[in-house]
Order: sequence, then C-alpha cells, then structure tokens
Amino acid sequence: MGQALGLIQVDQSTVAIKESFGKFDEILGPGCHFLPWCIGKQIAGYLSLRVQQLDVRCETKTKDNVFVNVVASVQYRALADKASDAFYRLTNTREQIQSYVFDVIRASVPKMNLDDAFEQKNEIAKAVEDELEKAMSMYGYEIVQTLIVDIEPDEHVKRAMNEINAAARLRVAANEKAEAEKILQIKRAEGDAESKYLAGLGIARQRQAIVDGLRDSVLAFSENVPGTSAKDVMDMVLVTQYFDTMKEIGASSKSSSVFIPHGPGVVKDIASQIRDGQLQAKFV
Repeated sequence: MGQALGLIQVDQSTVAIKESFGKFDEILGPGCHFLPWCIGKQIAGYLSLRVQQLDVRCETKTKDNVFVNVVASVQYRALADKASDAFYRLTNTREQIQSYVFDVIRASVPKMNLDDAFEQKNEIAKAVEDELEKAMSMYGYEIVQTLIVDIEPDEHVKRAMNEINAAARLRVAANEKAEAEKILQIKRAEGDAESKYLAGLGIARQRQAIVDGLRDSVLAFSENVPGTSAKDVMDMVLVTQYFDTMKEIGASSKSSSVFIPHGPGVVKDIASQIRDGQLQAKFV
C-alpha cells in the first residue's frame, strides 16, 4: 500500500539509494520518504552502515620455508557520506577486501621466520589495515580494525615445535635434578666428614681417659699395696679387661660363635704377648 502511494521506509543504520530514470539521485536516510514512482523515481537498493566482519584464511610460506595458514579478521563498514561510491563502484566488497588481505599477507609473512611471525602478529595486522584503509577509502568503506587471529603451521611442524619445547624443558629439569643431587652429595659428604671428625675426637678422648685411668690405678695400687710393682698392676688390669671382653661377647645378641683359648696360663700368655709387643714397639 505504501509503495502504491509512493511511500517507503528506510530502517535505522541503513541508507537507500534513490534513482531517477536509472540515474543516481540522492541518498535517503532512515525514516519515511515520499517516492513518486510515476515520474521515474525508484529505489536502486539499500546499503547497511553497520560494522561487518570478514574472516580471511590465507596460506603462505615463512622465510624459513614453513607453510602456515594465517587467519585475518577484518571489520569494516560503509560511510554514509560516500554511500553512492560504496553502492555503485564495487560489485563484491568481500572479495575485494579478501584480495587485498591476500596480497599484504603474502608480501609480509615470507620476510619473517616462523617464530617472528608469531611475535609480530600486530605488525602484520597493521600492514593489512593500512593497505586496506588506503584502497577501500576510495570506494566509500572504512576499515574499523584488522586482527590476525591465528597463525596455524602444518601439523607436522607443530608437533616438531612441541617436541623441541618438551626436550628443552626436560633438559632444564635434568640440569636442576643433577644440581640438586650434587648439593645432596656435598651435604652428605660434609655430614660424613663431620661425623668422622667427631667420632675421632670421641675415640681420642676415650683412649686418653683409659690411659689416665690406668695411670691412676697403677699409682693408687702401688701406694696402697706395698711391695707391688707396676708390672703386677698392669697384669691385673689386662686380666680384668680380658674378662670384661669375654663378658661383652657373650652378652651381645648379634655375635657369632667365637672360640677363644681360656685358662690361667692362657691369660698369662696374653699378658706376656701384649707386654712384649709394647716393649718391641718401644725399642724399634
């Protein structure tokens, strides 16, 4: 009914292209407009002013000969004051933008190694945006933003990169583990050395205490028992130690069977052997 009366409606964020007998006349904004079709006025089409997005997947090669798929996301919109250029000068806007994206990516990425391409995604996006802005502005379009949303190497390359990364991490872990083992060994050696040092001090003090005790025993026995010599006292001490040793061997639960000659004569022989050994060591 509205068209029959020459009335048309243009929605928000949209403009209509008005022609008169097939020639561009004017741009109609959102709202209701009178269009006397009977005198050759008509609407050639509508143009959206909303931001649109185009995702472009481009296959190219890096400087180190790795094939990658670069995915670029281009956000663009038609300009209201250049709506006639946007409507008449391009037959397929999306294909035109895609061609420019292909051209810029295939000119930029082959100059970079694969690692550099990942690190310089923003530079690639900026190059694409600058080229699109310069090219599409003459056709009545504004490039709002360009993003490089993904760089996908070949599956074999990704697997190799993961293996390299894993090997590097394993190498670091191995170095850390070796360093920890080294520290443990050093600490263990230091503890063992300290333990042996303290054990040596203990043995030295024990022997010193034994010597002091024997000396005191000899002196006390000689003074309290007239007519006894140091030799008699030492024989008695050796016999006492002999019986103490036998007692400790018998009391130990972990000792094996030990055969020791026993008897008064044997004890005398042991005392003589120890005494002779001391004398020989003295005169050597």
